[in-house]
Amino acid sequence: MNPAGPVDLAYPFTGTWLVQNSPADRVPSHGTRLFATDLAIDFTPVDGNRHSAPITVASLFRPEPPDHFVGFGRTVTAPVAGLVRAAHDGEPDHPAYRGFPSIGYATAQARRVREGWPALAGNHVIIELGGVFIALCHLKRGSVCVQPGQVVECGEPLGRCGNSGNSTEPHVHVQAMDSADPGQASAIPISFPDGLPRNGTVVAA
Repeated sequence: MNPAGPVDLAYPFTGTWLVQNSPADRVPSHGTRLFATDLAIDFTPVDGNRHSAPITVASLFRPEPPDHFVGFGRTVTAPVAGLVRAAHDGEPDHPAYRGFPSIGYATAQARRVREGWPALAGNHVIIELGGVFIALCHLKRGSVCVQPGQVVECGEPLGRCGNSGNSTEPHVHVQAMDSADPGQASAIPISFPDGLPRNGTVVAA
């Protein structure tokens, strides 16, 4: 059952992160309603200059290794206390693309859409709390440290920030749904301690 209002979440990280693709700016936030992503939000880890990685001319034209990014490997934590309903690992962390559109990345993106949720979400965890299912996606390969059926507390580590699935650079994608099956679910609104941040906001936790 959908809650009457937004689901209140803690930020699933520490440090400074840049808000992108926020439903505070547009809905659907990711340009699609597929897999209940229409109210999802992205957080990209950044340094004190709001950069996720040093910007060079080369970064505009070619893919970059994910470990060049300041947040690759940062801990991702549970935004609520609840029951782990899904924990998927083993997807590779692919190169990051920050520059001009890449034919190779666009081709891979189309393939991931055809392959469905695991290919899009990459390594991920889904936590249930009171019939609401919160997904945290694009985790680093080999970092997921919880299992289905495990009870987690808010702030408990789930994995590390990666670049798996449909991700252009290391970040964490957060969404809430009314089902554990994203292919059948509807999106549920979410909020954070200071409300729903807008695109371009840097949040610190």
